[in-house]
Amino acid sequence: MHLDVLDLRNFYYRTQLGRAAQKAVRDRVCALWPAGGEMTGLTVAGFGFAVPLLRPYLEPARRVIGLMPAQQGVMPWPAGLPNVSVLCDETRWPIETGMIDRLVVMHGLEMSDHPDALLAECWRVLGPGGRALLIVPNRSGLWAPRETTPFGFGRPYTLGQLDAQARAAGFVPERHAAALYIPPSHRRFWLRSAPMWERLGTKLAGLLAAGVVMLEVSKQIHAPRRPGLGAAVRRPLSILEGAVKPAADPV
Repeated sequence: MHLDVLDLRNFYYRTQLGRAAQKAVRDRVCALWPAGGEMTGLTVAGFGFAVPLLRPYLEPARRVIGLMPAQQGVMPWPAGLPNVSVLCDETRWPIETGMIDRLVVMHGLEMSDHPDALLAECWRVLGPGGRALLIVPNRSGLWAPRETTPFGFGRPYTLGQLDAQARAAGFVPERHAAALYIPPSHRRFWLRSAPMWERLGTKLAGLLAAGVVMLEVSKQIHAPRRPGLGAAVRRPLSILEGAVKPAADPV
């Protein structure tokens, strides 16, 4: 089940809870991938509804692409700047193989009817050594059971389930994180205290259940082993190998 792009836009950009959620998740993404430094000159993409997390990379990145599945719909983004949003099939992206350096997936994997094929497409578009950040609702968090936010739709994950699915797709898990420790409430008290809850959550992750879990994975391609000098040394040629044996002298 895919949410409508208008509902996602309204939540993240027109509600206080959505703006608080956007900031909490984006701050955690930027802690993993700081804007600048190694992100400079890279091609960065987001799939699903990941554009709220991509704004910090608009300036340092060489190119930013917002991929939105057809079942969800597309909206122009970013506001006031040239559009980088693209409508696509969720398992066939208009991206050349190996073109992407960094990929963020949010409101994509848990919504997909074909998650294995979606992860295969993520693997295809990443270049060797490229990294993806998979962001999904936490099955044991407070946000997954509440259908009043986008994190209450689709299939929530545990970190173990997300790790296993990523490994099955050929990815190498690198590190994990979490965000959204604030309760999914529109009450002013919770909204005003959101930064405090995020700080506490990162320190007391064992006691407080996050709304989303994040898994950073990489695409590693091992060089194929071909027969070469090593094989020749292990099987040295005899000096006379291949020579015709002399015929015996007649008696």
